[in-house]
Amino acid sequence: MPPSIWTSSSSNLASDLTPVQPPFLCVVIPAYNEEQRIQATLDDVTRYLSAQAYSWTVLVVDDGSADATASIVETFARDQPLVELLSVPHGGKGSAVKAGMLHATAQFRFLCDADLSMPIEQLTRFLPPALTDFDIALGSREIPGARRFDEPRRRHLMGRLYNGITRTLAVPGVRDTQCGFKCFRGPVADRLFPLQRTSGFGFDVEILYLARRMGLRLVEVPIDWYHRANSKVRPIQDGFTMTADLLKVRWNSWRGRYNGPTREETPSEEEP
Repeated sequence: MPPSIWTSSSSNLASDLTPVQPPFLCVVIPAYNEEQRIQATLDDVTRYLSAQAYSWTVLVVDDGSADATASIVETFARDQPLVELLSVPHGGKGSAVKAGMLHATAQFRFLCDADLSMPIEQLTRFLPPALTDFDIALGSREIPGARRFDEPRRRHLMGRLYNGITRTLAVPGVRDTQCGFKCFRGPVADRLFPLQRTSGFGFDVEILYLARRMGLRLVEVPIDWYHRANSKVRPIQDGFTMTADLLKVRWNSWRGRYNGPTREETPSEEEP
């Protein structure tokens, strides 16, 4: 069971202390200069979550945006107390995700791209009771049942090339490492993300490589994925950068810079 956080309704009586369970789900949204769409994303996400029976929070990690992203989230959170803003210095998507995953306390922590290119209603595919036997559930655009919409051919080809490299060098068997929708069990996130060294887009492969080293259960989940205009991903430039990050992961591993727990040391949670 997840650890309890203790609080008190009375500052004078220790006997008034009562345990408060962490929420069932935290949706972690890394954001950098997303003033054009973060409001609509929060509207959709909170509307969907408000209709669910489980407890939830939304954590937007502002990666040092130079626009109004942070102020829009702050304003939204005044009316929706289950939404929180975490502001961090600009360091890249990987560093923002790491900060958010370690700040969250939920039993399940769902990584969600700010452009909401997957319909939020498909979140149910990543959680019990629809999915139970996993440590990390990976949104996939490549496995049977997945669908892509409006994706430029060049971006698709570059993505397949990079994924072929990652499967050869780091994460064999995973057909889509870069999809921006992933669900982590809380204890798994707490073990994995302190080991993360990559700050940019290549963080996905590093985390999955570490998960494989620990013997964690990775499950790919088919999703509908819609290409959004103004994507932060630059297929060619970011492809080279992510390949360099992949080589750094293998170098770090060879140098013994990852000292993670074994599968047996990583606790699992009971289902709600």
